Amino acid sequence: MRFSIERATLLKAVAQAQSVVERRNTIPILANVLIEAVEAGVSFRATDLDIEVVDKAEAQVERTGATTVSAVMLHEIVRKLPDGALVTLTDDAVSGRLQIQAGRSSFSLATLPREDFPVMASSEYMTGFKAPASVLRRLFEKAKFAISTEETRYYLNGVYMHTAQGEEGPALRCVATDGHRLARIDAPLPEGAAGMPGVIVPRKTVNELRKLLDEGEAEIEVSVSETKVRFSNASLTLTSKVIDGTFPDYSRVIPTGNTRRLEVDAQAFAKAVDRVATVSSERSRAVKLAIEEDRLVLSVNAPDSGAAEEELIVAYADERLEIGFNAKYLLEIAGQVDRENAVFLFNSAGDPTLMREGNDTSAVYVVMPMRV
Repeated sequence: MRFSIERATLLKAVAQAQSVVERRNTIPILANVLIEAVEAGVSFRATDLDIEVVDKAEAQVERTGATTVSAVMLHEIVRKLPDGALVTLTDDAVSGRLQIQAGRSSFSLATLPREDFPVMASSEYMTGFKAPASVLRRLFEKAKFAISTEETRYYLNGVYMHTAQGEEGPALRCVATDGHRLARIDAPLPEGAAGMPGVIVPRKTVNELRKLLDEGEAEIEVSVSETKVRFSNASLTLTSKVIDGTFPDYSRVIPTGNTRRLEVDAQAFAKAVDRVATVSSERSRAVKLAIEEDRLVLSVNAPDSGAAEEELIVAYADERLEIGFNAKYLLEIAGQVDRENAVFLFNSAGDPTLMREGNDTSAVYVVMPMRV
């Protein structure tokens, strides 16, 4: 195998591969990236047995072939090469090494046989549809902050992607919750997505997916089965196992009778929460909201470290309410607001609070209160 490739193209492909491989594993081949050169170009494949990523790149292929080499080592070498360099990779079957040449720099890396590299079994996908990258990016980015990190409740360790009846009609919906906060994001249902099985996309896959979805406004092809999900564009394919579990009935925790409406400038609110939370104790980070007509007072009282208070002008025309929240949860939810105003809907100091972006009902957030 021998081919030449631009450094920037190689770096992008190898960066995606090395982020998938596990740093610590008992199977040496899983630390490697499988490089396959055919006449049409080169592909880079990496897997941790749960996720597989394949990145295709243009290259000048002199001799076809395939080998595997340490993904992290290759990434470090390519990252440190000068911009604009032309990199030549040659697999020397005699020495069992991969030779890397760029200008006056040369490297020789140990390889493992391509036959040992595990390829994720292909699945019979029940549903396939296409959606703009921007739509999928919004669905996953706005939901992922609420993914649970508690390993015992493994079925909450991902984003639940499924079809549902939204406020504006049939929707492709992503939901995440950790029991303290919940995010429910809708997008119009793409053609061909009806009847899709609901799947829980793992946290690691959601993070890897971001790189695929950040590439402009291309259409992304989505294939779904009960055990796997695949996202692909012209050059990159990400295949992942889904979490084998049942996502809870989240609709039961989304309040419907919250009538006390507070509207506030989202940025001003987030900055005020951040400022007053500075003095709160790390363990609880509780912020109290005292709300009365057109006025919100945010306060923190931490006996060990001090106290803070800040007042905001808001739109509120209901009876006085005092309610407490974890500052981190408030900041994360306020950070999702793309519009100017955030709307909070309260019931009482002990009930879940609903938050949305202005009058947009396609993104809904729920946060549980704290005692303060």
